[in-house]
Amino acid sequence: MKRISAELHWPDSWKSSYEYDLQEIYGQVSNHGYCYAYDNRRRYTLELLTEVLPPLARILDVGAAQGNFSLQLAEMGFDVTWNDLRGELADYVRLKQERGTLRFVSGNAFELCFPQPFDAVLITEIIEHVAHPDSFLCKVAELVRPGGYIVMTTPNGAYFRNRLPRFSDCPDPSVFEAVQFKPDADGHIFLLHTDEVMEFAAKADLKVDRLELFTNSLTNGHVKLNPALRLLPRSLVERIEVFTRGLPGAVAARLLAHMAVRLRKPLEREDAVPHAP
Repeated sequence: MKRISAELHWPDSWKSSYEYDLQEIYGQVSNHGYCYAYDNRRRYTLELLTEVLPPLARILDVGAAQGNFSLQLAEMGFDVTWNDLRGELADYVRLKQERGTLRFVSGNAFELCFPQPFDAVLITEIIEHVAHPDSFLCKVAELVRPGGYIVMTTPNGAYFRNRLPRFSDCPDPSVFEAVQFKPDADGHIFLLHTDEVMEFAAKADLKVDRLELFTNSLTNGHVKLNPALRLLPRSLVERIEVFTRGLPGAVAARLLAHMAVRLRKPLEREDAVPHAP
């Protein structure tokens, strides 16, 4: 991935993306909690994909923004299609591209249509910005071939600092349609709980293949712990992170801020097999 430098004439969306890139890929750390949390999310995202996909597999990265996952996956040998509602970001991503197969399709995820389904669709930090996350997952499932995968990351709604509503507690989510698709944390509408993810998966005829909770308050720099991250060895932070991931489910769900989920679209012949009585 090519290193680039900011230019005064860039559009605002490029400048904002570059500010994130400084911390996410260029190593100019001003917020240790953000960087540690991003590294966790990137590690799980790539692991959940590479565990099940062969080389040259076709991946659609929805809401890919500055394209860092798209670029890395392309460099790893996958055939990647970048997508974002903000079409002007495509040229920003092209500036950073060095090698690999990377295609660009801008537009609203609900309106995407392709001649062939993908082996996998990546939706990182997207579903919490959508007024109808259940319908969104159903739409994404249409873009995946039978036997293919959806890899999703999203904040964990059960985390003790979350103050946003459960989607299932909202009688009319259409009231949020006017404010959906906003980027960054202030665009969060719902933060999903694991049971809601299970329900959405069933509605979309998907199977939950793997679900992981990760990133505790220390790793994230929450509850005024970010200054401590400047002093603590990263190895210690990571050991505490591993410990909290191993706690009993209900406790871990309260202490861990993020989730990564791999969903599988069953083969048609799997759907035809009757369930045992």
